Amino acid sequence: MPRLSDSMEEGTILKWLMSDGDEVQRGDPLAEIETDKATLTYEADAAGVLTIVAAAGETHPIGTVIAHLGTGGNGAAPADAPVAEPAPAQADAPVAEPAPAQADAPVAEPAPALAQPAPPTPTPESSSGRVKASPLARRIARERGIDLHHVAGSGPGGRIVRDDVETAVAPAAPASPAPAAPPTAAAGTSQPVSAKGTVSVEQLTRTQQLIARRMAESKATIPDFTLRSEIDMEACVALRSELKALGSEVPSYNDMVVKACALALGEFPRANGSYRDGHFELHGRVNVGVAVASPGALVVPTVFDADRKSLREIAHETRALAERVRDGSVTPPELSGGTFTVSNLGMYGVNDFTAVINPPQAAILAVGQLAERAVVHEGALTARHTMGVTLSCDHRILYGADAAQFLARVRALLEQPLALVF
Repeated sequence: MPRLSDSMEEGTILKWLMSDGDEVQRGDPLAEIETDKATLTYEADAAGVLTIVAAAGETHPIGTVIAHLGTGGNGAAPADAPVAEPAPAQADAPVAEPAPAQADAPVAEPAPALAQPAPPTPTPESSSGRVKASPLARRIARERGIDLHHVAGSGPGGRIVRDDVETAVAPAAPASPAPAAPPTAAAGTSQPVSAKGTVSVEQLTRTQQLIARRMAESKATIPDFTLRSEIDMEACVALRSELKALGSEVPSYNDMVVKACALALGEFPRANGSYRDGHFELHGRVNVGVAVASPGALVVPTVFDADRKSLREIAHETRALAERVRDGSVTPPELSGGTFTVSNLGMYGVNDFTAVINPPQAAILAVGQLAERAVVHEGALTARHTMGVTLSCDHRILYGADAAQFLARVRALLEQPLALVF
């Protein structure tokens, strides 16, 4: 399992693009792998005959052998194969195999009921006599009380994979305790059918797991505070109308916010920094992450060196990044290296909200809806385009006064936006 992103710890094989025994050339696409940030196509780094070890749907840590590229016949792949199989089986066996097998025997009195499925589906075993199964299949079997000795494997060499275990029936299902389950469910335990109705369980993707972990880390470890401001966007509305009349590529209001933040970050280094293990890290580049909603997740691609790019360049780049996020072609380098984040929910009619800081960044700016509102301008009540913004800050590196000055600079740049064009 290759490391395909800087924060990747494990990957899920969504689909093999080549078959077991195929001749592979260097650069050929081998598999689609889901990482913590995106789904990527893994290409062969050498030529040879493909021998698949890990089946589609399995999740493995970085460095786990998922396939061999050898010469076939008596070549490298068969020679390496024994190294991949027995080691996981022996490592898992003391915990996963003996205990469930012995624990099920005394409880399930009608032993013949358990033995009947075994003859038509011989147990897949490795040379060491242990059941051959993927780590994920073993975990699911433990959770559901399924004896892997009675499960037929559909993976390479009869290896038991996740689908085999999920379609198997736990041996305890027909046992006598089963009729007592409905009263237990009514008592409030977590059962598929309860007072809440039928409960369906949806497993998290790699990306969703990363988001959950990082957001929990943020709220648990960062002493944050928020500042809110209302920005007069009348000049930005006029500027955008002028650019549209000139026929040039028209930036969105969010592009203007990104550019304003980038310029302000250059003036306030701590807002562009990070707090790590008792010291400040002040970054030499201003890389602004732009939150993009994708199916089932929130992904943050990065506009690198946003302070050095023109408004037109930022507009072009953010559009291209958003399209790649939505069609799943965004790459890990495009999702890393951010020093500050802008999150905009204004297009959904949200006036203001508080965003969660993306660690280890010092701050994140939440942008609300731009709309005409009644305000007092030059002593008179009038309708003007305004926009609410909320800055969430890590108080360990960005203090109240510094954060207020940074936000005031962002507001000033947006209220006098000519500086954004050059």
